[in-house]
Amino acid sequence: MGAKDQGLTPSKNRYHVVPRTLIFITHENAVLLLRGSPDKRIWPGLYNGIGGHIERGETIRTSALREIREEVGLTEVKDLKLRGIITIDAGDPSTGILLFVMTAVSPTREVSPSHEGIPEWFDKNALPTDKLVEDLPILLPYVLATPDQAPPFFGHYHYDDQDKLIITLSEAQSDQLTAYHS
Repeated sequence: MGAKDQGLTPSKNRYHVVPRTLIFITHENAVLLLRGSPDKRIWPGLYNGIGGHIERGETIRTSALREIREEVGLTEVKDLKLRGIITIDAGDPSTGILLFVMTAVSPTREVSPSHEGIPEWFDKNALPTDKLVEDLPILLPYVLATPDQAPPFFGHYHYDDQDKLIITLSEAQSDQLTAYHS
């Protein structure tokens, strides 16, 4: 099958996606979060995981490793694992976001700031929930509690009529958790 046979004809009933990675890096009992630069277009001053857009020609893995290196200066992580895949409907009828949620283990806590923000380590049980990006108070504990051998979870984010985020997460073989973030 050639490239033209991949079925990319536009449709009103499905959207194209922007692929992104989101990585939560741990070291012992701590998780690394990035406090967004004050001049960032999205989430300035708030904490998020590490990650960003998957560039043309990259795999999900190479994109994650590049983002880790660029955003926090780590050149080595271990156990990079896919934990979940989330589709995000942000209201654009033609474009959505496909988020690959991953975890990794760092052999060190030595990190460096970047133009994206300042990396900071937090105890997994003492997260700054009031300073996290909108979905992290729900997503981060869910990801950190996922057993290593568990298959990836599936999720969907969308916004209701009042522009409130609705998060649905489901394990591969069990019931789903739906949370309304206000």
